[in-house]
This record gives sequence, C-alpha cells and structure tokens, in this order.
Amino acid sequence: MNYTLILMMAGLFAVMYFLMFRPQKKQQQQRANMLKEMQKGDKVVTIGGLKGTVDEIDNDTREIVIDADGVFLTFDLGAIRTTTKATATDTSAPAATETKAAEKVEEPKEEEKEAKTETEAKAEK
Repeated sequence: MNYTLILMMAGLFAVMYFLMFRPQKKQQQQRANMLKEMQKGDKVVTIGGLKGTVDEIDNDTREIVIDADGVFLTFDLGAIRTTTKATATDTSAPAATETKAAEKVEEPKEEEKEAKTETEAKAEK
C-alpha cells in the first residue's frame, strides 16, 4: 500500500514536470535566442507597447537603444517583448510609399481640371 502511494506521487511529479516546467524552460530558451540574435535595424516592441527600430545593442550592460520615430530611447534587454528581422524590402518601403503619395497628390489635380471643365460647360449653356 505504501508503494502505490509513492508511485502515485512520483507519477504526479512527472506529469507536473512535463506539463508545467518543461514548456516554461523551452519558452525561456526561445526568448534568450531571440534576444541574442537581435541586430541593428530589427523592428522591436517593448513590454510597454512602444514600437521602434534597434539602433544599438550593448550586451555587456544588457541595454538596447531604440529609434522610435527619431527619438532614441535606452531600455534594458528584458524590456523587449518581440522582434522582427529587418529585410531588404523594409528599407525600400518608405521610397515606395513616398512615390504613391506623390501620385495621389497629382490625381486630384486632374480630377479638379475635369470638374472645372464640366462646370464651365454647364455655365456656358
């Protein structure tokens, strides 16, 4: 009878280990790898929800400098929630949006000309 109680307790501890402690350890390892692989130019989100781009990483003091729309902020590495790797398309994206914005500015001018000619035609009648 004592052996069954000991076996049940050992089984309970084994289940607790596989359901609680092991997944937590894997998650900690993934987070450590994410922080270790982070490089300048990567997009990050802090635990407070601040989004920015990595400008500088100091692994000795475990600090990171984030560029948030021209404002440079220093955080502890533990304050980083998620990271997204910088890609070549990210650097060309602002130029593409500027081109689209310039095209949008030109389009209303053409529409205004058409609207003016329609109103002038109506005024002549």
